[in-house]
Amino acid sequence: MKLSETDRKILELLSHNGRMSYAEIGKELNISRVSIRDRVHQMMEAGIIEKFSVVINSEMVGKTVSAFFEVDCEPAYLVTVAEKLVNNPSVASCYQMTGPSTLHMHVLVEDFPSLESFINNELYGIEGITRVESHILLRRFKSRSGLKL
Repeated sequence: MKLSETDRKILELLSHNGRMSYAEIGKELNISRVSIRDRVHQMMEAGIIEKFSVVINSEMVGKTVSAFFEVDCEPAYLVTVAEKLVNNPSVASCYQMTGPSTLHMHVLVEDFPSLESFINNELYGIEGITRVESHILLRRFKSRSGLKL
């Protein structure tokens, strides 16, 4: 599906406020609510819009420690390691990367003892991991989810 300028404007509006109604978007763009609904459904069916979700402030719900990990794996274990990591509730995101690190992972936990427990009891116990490097987040300057057009 090729995106029209109108589709891009709809996506921009939804990226700022995913709860914006079709009627509100239509009013903003001077298009009918039904046309907006149809365009959004087409973008969902095409996979352009993957899902609608809520962004939760991790600190406000008790996840005060944010850490980023670079995890090297033996090639034969890459998928197995990734599957184990993504199924861990402390893992917010996990990506296969190029360069010196095989997996890049973001972890959110309640406190430093929880982080220590995650590293020692869950991460180090996974077969196939050859190196782990961690970085603790001190301050967030910008964070966003999804793509901005």
